[in-house]
Amino acid sequence: MSMIRDLRAAVRPSLRPSLRKNTTPYNSYDHTRDPSASSAVVDCAVYRDGLRTQADSCLSPREAMRHVREEGGFAWIGLHEPTEAEFAGIAAEFGLHPLAVEDAVHAHQRPKLERYDDTLFTVFKTVHYVEHAELTATSEVVETGEVMCFTGRDFVITVRHGGQGSLRALRKRLQDDPELLAKGPSAVLHAIADQVVDGYLAVVDAMQDDIDEVEIDVFSAPSKGSPRGTDAGRIYQLKREVLEFKRAVSPLLRPMQLLSERPMRLVDPDIQKYFRDVADHLARVQEHVVGFDELLNSILQANLAQASFAQNEDMRKITSWAAIIAVPTMVCGVYGMNFDHMPELHWKYGYPLVLAAIAGSCLVIHRTLKRNGWL
Repeated sequence: MSMIRDLRAAVRPSLRPSLRKNTTPYNSYDHTRDPSASSAVVDCAVYRDGLRTQADSCLSPREAMRHVREEGGFAWIGLHEPTEAEFAGIAAEFGLHPLAVEDAVHAHQRPKLERYDDTLFTVFKTVHYVEHAELTATSEVVETGEVMCFTGRDFVITVRHGGQGSLRALRKRLQDDPELLAKGPSAVLHAIADQVVDGYLAVVDAMQDDIDEVEIDVFSAPSKGSPRGTDAGRIYQLKREVLEFKRAVSPLLRPMQLLSERPMRLVDPDIQKYFRDVADHLARVQEHVVGFDELLNSILQANLAQASFAQNEDMRKITSWAAIIAVPTMVCGVYGMNFDHMPELHWKYGYPLVLAAIAGSCLVIHRTLKRNGWL
């Protein structure tokens, strides 16, 4: 029996490596072996004739491009806030320009359209309206994010930064319209631009309500005890938020006009027509934002003028009362000099007469200032 146990002990170590080797499932995917794989990938799919292939699985970027090269179609890879290391493999796989990759990773970019060889790099600023019960001097009105889009002949790579501006619903909506999605990557680029600009229109409507509220508060009659000029903080905060909104809208207008006017190899001619509509909506948004900025300037100036007017009113009242008080002060000063030869000091009715003269003089001055609007 001891010989058998020794034999088993000698055999087991030689079996363990092979057993451990076979415990890995055959179809498991090792992300460390694929430099294009990234934990920042939200979705990755291949679209052929407007339909998503292998809809139940998320491919790695390398697998997606292999399917595209072998069978046609295009790949759409979506990423959320990738690091340099996470994006390096994808950039190498698709041959993305290092400058565009740097912009996509570090974010905080100005809206723009750039062309690198056979790739278009587009930056969009997403804007989200922050709901608030009451606008205050510290209220956050808009929240911004970014969506970068690399558009090639057979791929689209979207990189999103920020907590809002998700493209999940957009992807599903495009998948429900195979005829449009069959136009290729430029259809995705247009859909992203259209969604971003539609978000701008929603923010414009919401900000209009805030500006109307501030305008009513500034130009309406103040309630008793509430001085003018108390809304300057709210106006200034709203103006700062409008300025941030303007930085997202204004630089994007020229890229949208280029996509709608200039023929590009990477943009389908049928899709190019749709960019005209996006550019038109964006121009309308820009007009609203510029109008908001000018209107807030006028409201702020009016508010400051009201505050200055209120201060002038206070100074006039103070001056008026000082003039009234000056009469008894002067009279009392004269009688406080204690001269010996002052006949009225020995007169029986001198004291009440002086008091009556003081009161009458003060009353006359008060009525005069009241009639002139100083009191």
